[in-house]
Amino acid sequence: MKINDLLVKEAMIMDLQATEKKPAIDEMVQKLYDIGRITDLDKFKEGILAREEETSTGLGDGIAMPHAKNDAVKEATVLFAKSEQGVDYESLDGQPTYLFFMIAAPEGADDTHLQALAALSRQLVNQDFVANLQQAQTPEDVQAAFAQVEEDDDDDDDDEENENKDEGNEQTEESGDQEKDRPFIVAVTACPTGIAHTYMAEDSLKNQAKDMGVDIKVETNGSEGVKHRLTSEDIARASGVVIAADTNVEMNRFGGKPVVSRPVSDGIRKPEELINNALSGNASIYQSSDEQASQSTSSSEGEKQSVGQKIYKDLMNGVSHMLPFVVAGGIMMALSFMIDQWMGVPQDSLDQLGNYNQVADWFNQIGNAAFGFMLPVLAGFIAMSISDRPGLVTGFAAGAIAEQGGAGFIGALIGGFVGGYVVEFLRKILKGLPQSLDGIKTILFFPFFGLLITGFLMLLINVPIKVINDGLNSFLLNLSGANAALLGALLAGMMAIDLGGPINKAAYVFGTGTIAATIAQGGSLVMAAVMSGGMVPPLAIFVATRLFKNKFTDQENQAGLTNVIMGASFVTEGAIPFTASDPFRAIPSFVVGSAITGGLVGAMGIRLMAPHGGIFVIALVSQPLWYILFVVIGAIISGVMLGLLKKPVKE
Repeated sequence: MKINDLLVKEAMIMDLQATEKKPAIDEMVQKLYDIGRITDLDKFKEGILAREEETSTGLGDGIAMPHAKNDAVKEATVLFAKSEQGVDYESLDGQPTYLFFMIAAPEGADDTHLQALAALSRQLVNQDFVANLQQAQTPEDVQAAFAQVEEDDDDDDDDEENENKDEGNEQTEESGDQEKDRPFIVAVTACPTGIAHTYMAEDSLKNQAKDMGVDIKVETNGSEGVKHRLTSEDIARASGVVIAADTNVEMNRFGGKPVVSRPVSDGIRKPEELINNALSGNASIYQSSDEQASQSTSSSEGEKQSVGQKIYKDLMNGVSHMLPFVVAGGIMMALSFMIDQWMGVPQDSLDQLGNYNQVADWFNQIGNAAFGFMLPVLAGFIAMSISDRPGLVTGFAAGAIAEQGGAGFIGALIGGFVGGYVVEFLRKILKGLPQSLDGIKTILFFPFFGLLITGFLMLLINVPIKVINDGLNSFLLNLSGANAALLGALLAGMMAIDLGGPINKAAYVFGTGTIAATIAQGGSLVMAAVMSGGMVPPLAIFVATRLFKNKFTDQENQAGLTNVIMGASFVTEGAIPFTASDPFRAIPSFVVGSAITGGLVGAMGIRLMAPHGGIFVIALVSQPLWYILFVVIGAIISGVMLGLLKKPVKE
């Protein structure tokens, strides 16, 4: 398939009228809709805007490649648009954009489509070709330019394909003996959709390496899957590694190598800088998890994380893996109680609520099965974040021992860190063993001795933690009046301080940890306060943008509408863009409204049996109408406060 098969004349705008980013996107998306290449205008545009939020697709040098791949696309298409006056597209170089290639790929795009799109991306690093497009006056001129460059490159592409198969796309122009004297590096390119930037970064790095007399092999992680995968021999031979990616790539294989890690856009725009850094000897040496799990490479060239950042990352690794079990299992268990209430349970059998009727018992069994993994998964993946796979067995065991011993959520959280660092301790004391025993260390020594040490430590830890846990559960079960209101206000306010950051997550994790002990009593008061507090900030944005339109830009007023859904769904992060632009007015406003809501929820003794879901789990709230009213009150207070504090937008 040729690029011109996708670059149809009907999908060209030779005189783009918009001068700003959003109107330009609207104009191009409307064109695709008008010619029948997309079936759902809003859904496709949502995909385009989601990609723009990752990083701008304005690549610089006057070119932008907005793209999306979803089921709103009827037929793979590349829309070409040209602007005479230039568009403020928030390009990476800060300059106006004149040429646009909007890529619409269907959800099930086949390899031929993806290869054509990759070819388009590669052509745009050719400056002569771009200059020809800038001179084009008609759709025929554009297609002629692509036809010419494809014809010129056919033979070169065949040669390159053969070379890639034989030598893994290394750029070689000299004899074998000469090649050994040239520096050699490896690289990985990847972007979230894997359609455009992945291949542009690949070609940019390869072309720059050729000009510098450097051999390079580039692995691409695109929509076609992994191409030109780096072998262990490639990595061993390389003097350095370049990662130009906006998504996670497999990193452990680069242990001991100098690694330069940057966004994929830098691979396109700054290839010389990346290659020089990889060869300079100044790039950070990547520490694989098998070598030293407590060190990792950050997105800015492998900087060491602070202790606080490392602990938070390890904790969130456990929490993120635990939450699906908590959410799904918790809701299934809550439904079992509701089903029994609907079907009826005799007064003398209320202790069997949740599994009295057969249907309820089925839900309860399924929910318990998932919920039972909560503590082992939390501890296991905390430990894995610290010490990679050998930490899984110690972490899972620590979580299970905490559950069996009554230490509960707090015990499992501590156990995850204990299990991880026990394996790290073993790595250090077993480091002097002969290299021939490296394999058996991972499959025998680390799991066995790690389990032995962690298990006995957890038996000791369980004793005081069980006392603390029992006291905390007793306190929470008996909360009422002023105490409940105060705790509800505190936790709900924490949810609004950093909107998904460490303080928010601390309150949320605490709330989820109370569900198991309270579900038989109708749910957790703490979880009810936490969720209500987290719903307030996005809803407050909606209120503020409706009542104080002159205090926000047109774009912010439009974005305010989407916060209704985010707030109702308990997605606190929806308020982040507004907070980032004006934190000193937004954060106090959110905290006040959230704290009032949480205090009211606590004072009324409202309980919640689900760990997430917002309005969609309102049936699992003990007093749903009061709950909704309190959330609305908090949102109005926060929204009005924010609107009064903000200054009008300057015209």
